[in-house]
Amino acid sequence: MTQTGPSASPFSRACLVAYTVLIIYASCYPFSGWQFETLAAYLDQIQEWPHYLIRFDILINIIGYVPFGILTVFSCYPTLSRHWSILIALICGLLMSLCMESLQFLLPSRVTSLLDIVTNSAGAFLGGVIGAIITPSILENGKLNSLRSQWLWRESSREIVIIGLWPLAQIFPQAFLFGHGQVLNLLSQTAETYLELNIDFSAVLRQGMELSAELYLISEAIITACGCAGAVLFALSLLNRHAPKFRISSLLLLSGLTIKTLASALMFGPENAFAWLTPGAQGGIVIGILMLYGFSYAPHHAQRRLAALLLLISLVLVNLIPSNPYFLNTLQNMIQGKMLNFYGAAQFLAIAWPFGAIWYLSKPQRTQTH
Repeated sequence: MTQTGPSASPFSRACLVAYTVLIIYASCYPFSGWQFETLAAYLDQIQEWPHYLIRFDILINIIGYVPFGILTVFSCYPTLSRHWSILIALICGLLMSLCMESLQFLLPSRVTSLLDIVTNSAGAFLGGVIGAIITPSILENGKLNSLRSQWLWRESSREIVIIGLWPLAQIFPQAFLFGHGQVLNLLSQTAETYLELNIDFSAVLRQGMELSAELYLISEAIITACGCAGAVLFALSLLNRHAPKFRISSLLLLSGLTIKTLASALMFGPENAFAWLTPGAQGGIVIGILMLYGFSYAPHHAQRRLAALLLLISLVLVNLIPSNPYFLNTLQNMIQGKMLNFYGAAQFLAIAWPFGAIWYLSKPQRTQTH
């Protein structure tokens, strides 16, 4: 019998790519007003140390690059030793931060700072050290691969990344709980900003149809139920009979609701932490849980089709139903100053997540190899 050496982790590398995309989006948000002064002005700005140090910004800059460092070390395994992986994490974090700060120089709404480069690099280095410490228990001893082999019925690293991003997509304030993919509203804003065209694509598709309070409540419940059940059913479709399906489903749903509550408290104030828990959202959660109870016994291929159908229903409705005026009023009171980076990345996640999930659910299935 021949023994094979340690293998690389495609899951870690897929996570690294996804997190890199989030960093790029968060750093370049809101993608408007691009301009370039002179090279001398850029060099002066990139070397300038800020006059005031804000602890929150320093902490966020460090924390934001810690996962990048961890995932870089994981992605280097087993090609490089842990010491070299830490160095690679630091260099990659430094280069990433330098590139992002250089792009921010072109955006008038963003500030290029040497302090950001230092703190981002420190976060990547800290993440690299943490990654090197936990690599033996997670990758070298095979615990992660062992759990994947025991719980998953096929290779699904990229799908796990998509599912893991679902709770984070709740950070962005949405008109409907779990109502992701509101792309028509973004297209309307883009048309007004760049084409000076005042058009509401959602209203055009509704063709003047007005919703009563009862129909609006029902629509909100359907959007929440389909978004909740579709995401959790996506996760269930990857699990085999040995996996603790109830605990994983409960953890995924509770993670989404917890992140939603914390984000609402941070953006709108503690008194609005549960502003998202409307009567329609409450009914949608109950309906979603009931649907999950029935669909959890379906075959894997049926669960995938049902998950894609539910997410598609939620996607269509969330782009047709007008936003609640109370939600729009609450949105005006959002505290954006400290949340600008998270706001941009979360908006990207909230819009792109259902499209990515439906695309992966529509792909041909591959069997698991051990």
